[in-house]
Amino acid sequence: MTNESANPINVLLICGGGSSEHDVSLRTADFIQQELGKSAEFQLTRVTMDADGRFIDADGQLRELRSDKLLYNAGGSAQPVDYVIPAIHGYPGETGDLQSQLEILGLPYYGCGPEASKNCFNKVTTKLWLTALGIDNTPYKFLCAETAEEFAKAQDALSQWGSVFVKASNQGSSVGCYQVSTPEALNEALKDAFKLSPYVLVEKCLNVRELEVAAYEYHGELVVTPPGEVRAPSDTFYSYDEKYAEDSRAETFVEAEGLSEGQLDWIREASRRAFVGLQLKDLSRIDFFLTDEGEIYLNEVNTFPGMTSISMFPKMLKNQGHDFSEYLGTLIHNAVKLT
Repeated sequence: MTNESANPINVLLICGGGSSEHDVSLRTADFIQQELGKSAEFQLTRVTMDADGRFIDADGQLRELRSDKLLYNAGGSAQPVDYVIPAIHGYPGETGDLQSQLEILGLPYYGCGPEASKNCFNKVTTKLWLTALGIDNTPYKFLCAETAEEFAKAQDALSQWGSVFVKASNQGSSVGCYQVSTPEALNEALKDAFKLSPYVLVEKCLNVRELEVAAYEYHGELVVTPPGEVRAPSDTFYSYDEKYAEDSRAETFVEAEGLSEGQLDWIREASRRAFVGLQLKDLSRIDFFLTDEGEIYLNEVNTFPGMTSISMFPKMLKNQGHDFSEYLGTLIHNAVKLT
């Protein structure tokens, strides 16, 4: 792939964000920076967003992105920005907030748009959309207030299902997610979850295999990879720490074994239906549960999956025979052409 212009494309890589996923975002940015660094046609500037939403460059200096599509430094000088990579997990990168700002500025960017990001980040909204699209998802109840009446709904679910997951609706990467099996533990988990989100999801706990699909756009075509598999240690669920810790005990397999053609076809179709129906763009990681009884549920849609050394999305893309730097470079070229 060659640059049609003699001038490099100016790419702004934004990472950090100040949320509980700040550090993982930095590691994702390291990977993206390494991949874009393989080509001289991209002039990359990296800034880290702090908890106050300020951009700080590698020299510790404040930078500001303004409506003229220029990135200013404290001295008043500026450089052009042609394309933005919002490599932020959680708020405000996966919630649609940062994407809304980029839309206002008229800057093309990597990843899903504001509405798709917001819909997929909210676990309750995601389930409503999946049901509307005819995609099976885990049995659940959702709580809209920290009241005795709402807590009673959760206790009824626990009595019915025996064990449940409590999830803060507006958190990512298993943050605010608790597995409980006693009424006392349930009340504590609900209180903790409501500290993180105004809505709380209570899901039926199932014995499952955890499958993950990379769905992304490559040279104008939607690619859905065969599902990979994550096997968490038997004594825990796939927590935030197990997902991203360098010494994680979770095992990952880039292609899951033992699935029937019918199961593979349904996972592929559900992934395609979710990507198109939710109007995703550029990339996603779509996670499924396969129960002991052979039922398949779509668990969640990640609009900006992690890209660390142990992350599944880049592994599955590579296993598909695609080069990440070419994939991202092509997206950048196509987006810049349209502006």
